Amino acid sequence: MIPSAPDATTTWSGRRTHRWADWPLDDLLAARAATGTTVSLVVPARNEAATVGDVVTRVRSALMDTADLLDEVVVIDSDSSDDTAAVAADAGATVHRASEIRPDLGWAPGKGEAMWKSLFVTRGDVLVFMDADLREWDTHFVPGLLGPLLTDPSVGLVKGFYERPLDVEGGGPYDGGRVTELVARPLIALAFPELAGLVQPLAGEWAVRRELFASLSVPTGYAVELAALVDTLRARGVDAIAQVDLGRRSHRHQALADLGAMATQILAAAARRTGEVGPTDTVALRQFLPGAEARVRAVAVGERPPYTSLVPATPTPESR
Repeated sequence: MIPSAPDATTTWSGRRTHRWADWPLDDLLAARAATGTTVSLVVPARNEAATVGDVVTRVRSALMDTADLLDEVVVIDSDSSDDTAAVAADAGATVHRASEIRPDLGWAPGKGEAMWKSLFVTRGDVLVFMDADLREWDTHFVPGLLGPLLTDPSVGLVKGFYERPLDVEGGGPYDGGRVTELVARPLIALAFPELAGLVQPLAGEWAVRRELFASLSVPTGYAVELAALVDTLRARGVDAIAQVDLGRRSHRHQALADLGAMATQILAAAARRTGEVGPTDTVALRQFLPGAEARVRAVAVGERPPYTSLVPATPTPESR
């Protein structure tokens, strides 16, 4: 276990920065029973057949079969071309394809789209999000994220943070967060300084109350995490956000060109929230291949409206 980042409790409200071990599992189970809170674990996934089964199996075993902390484990498959859906189902998850959830609303590829669509097919009062490509992690991630939400009604959103090494020789413990350090952190310092105490604002492991997430506009791509933070800050103030040190995490890293697309989505979501850019669905990103050959990439930067603004077409189980 690594210590919290040196400035975490000095630049952020001390009562809002925690370690996963601050809440023994028995205490969380008691808090869940006392409040009647239901919890859904949501795993957005695209072409993660190699790892999603392990994520689902371990969480179900530890937190559903052994301890009664979760009500459901739901995998939202975002147009996978491999066996992600079958592997997740065999491991015990409830699996939905994002394109088949409320097809009357259309579909867009992207992580945020899968998370937004999860609102139509889950039932938890609290949603816990975990990435499907985790390789070095443990099931304490889930109770760690739930701690503040089950014990403090003023908290609406919880971010995880962790040691996140880059799989290269000589890489430091936080070098895996390249978009965080090169884009998100400078952007937050300039435009949203109240969030500067967050150690890893783009962390894929986070939890949120359903009623809060349902009230937010959701970018369909990788900007969903930053947008949720900014919109929660504006709607409920900085004290509605907590962060929890989860220890160490390793996962598959993206190619540099793909990181450029991710950065574009994050900048677009921020610009929309500062009023610098109006609503748009795509941005043309020009990237250069070896030999100075240009490639123009259409980066999706659209957003879904708040779930609460939609009236279900028909009263089906998927539109509760």
